Amino acid sequence: MLEVRALARLPMLQPVNLSLPAGECGVIMGRSGSGKSVLARAIADLDPNEGDVLWRSRSRNAMPAPEWRRLVAYVPAESGWWAERVSDHFVFPGDAEALLEEVGLPAEAMQWLVARTSSGERQRLALARALAMQPEVLVLDEPTSALDAESREKVEALLQRLLEEGKTVLLITHDAAQAQRLGQRFWRMKAGRLEPVDAPR
Repeated sequence: MLEVRALARLPMLQPVNLSLPAGECGVIMGRSGSGKSVLARAIADLDPNEGDVLWRSRSRNAMPAPEWRRLVAYVPAESGWWAERVSDHFVFPGDAEALLEEVGLPAEAMQWLVARTSSGERQRLALARALAMQPEVLVLDEPTSALDAESREKVEALLQRLLEEGKTVLLITHDAAQAQRLGQRFWRMKAGRLEPVDAPR
C-alpha cells in the first residue's frame, strides 16, 4: 500500500491523503496549475514539504532520500539531463536495452547525444531510465504528453505489463481515455486540494 498522509506544501498543496493498494494504478487529473506536479514532487521528497508518505508501511521520513527514490521513482513530464550522451544517465546501460525496445526506441539510442533527441524520445528514455533502477512504485507526471499515438500505445502496454507484474503506478494525466484504460482509482486536484472521483467517461 502507498499511503500519503497529510502531505502539504502550503499554499500550493493543501494537506493530501490518499491510499493506493500495491499493484494498482491510481490516476490524478485536474487543470494545469492545480497542484498535481507539486504533489508528485512532494511524494518523491524533492521539495520541502510536511506530512509523510509510506510504502508497505515504510516511512519516507525514516530513510535517506536516495533510498526512498529507488523504491518510489518519480518521472516528470520533462526530465533533467546532465551529460551529453544518453548512456551516461544509466547505471547499467546494457541492462536497459530491452526497456528501450518496449518503449519503441532502438538499442542504439543509448549512444545518442541528448541534444539530438526529440521531447517524445526524452520522455521514453526517462521512463526507461527510471525502470532500469527497478523501483516498486512509479509516480508518472504526464508520461505520454509528447508522444504520437503509436508511441503512446507502446508506453501504455508497458505500464499495463508492469501492473500485471505487481508494480504500483500513480499516474498524472490530462487524457481521460488513458485514465480509463489504465486506472483503477481516481482523484481530481483542484486548487491544491485532492478529492476522490469516479472513473472519467
